[in-house]
Amino acid sequence: MTFLKTTFCAAVASASLMACSSMDSWDPSQRNAAIGAGLGAVAGAAISDDDATGALIGGALGAAVGYYTGCQEQGGCFVGGKQVASRSEMIYDRNSGRYYYADPATGRTYWENGDFRG
Repeated sequence: MTFLKTTFCAAVASASLMACSSMDSWDPSQRNAAIGAGLGAVAGAAISDDDATGALIGGALGAAVGYYTGCQEQGGCFVGGKQVASRSEMIYDRNSGRYYYADPATGRTYWENGDFRG
């Protein structure tokens, strides 16, 4: 790894860690997505031959994985800052063997993973 690449990775990692101190009001999915994006971008830039492409792909993958783990950590997914469903609101569908929830505002139903049910 070149000196410039090492310096860039160190700077991005430092900036990511400094941003973590202002995340107290964020929910776990937002916090984990931000941390995952920063770490993924650093890892992608370090591993890839093309720094920019590697950072973009690594950042996107890191954000997605971070959001998913945060969503699981808080017991349900959040959309637009509002909780979509908590574990106690889940309904079991015997035919499919899966849990789903109903959006009280629209009446639409969604599977536990957030996919539209009907």
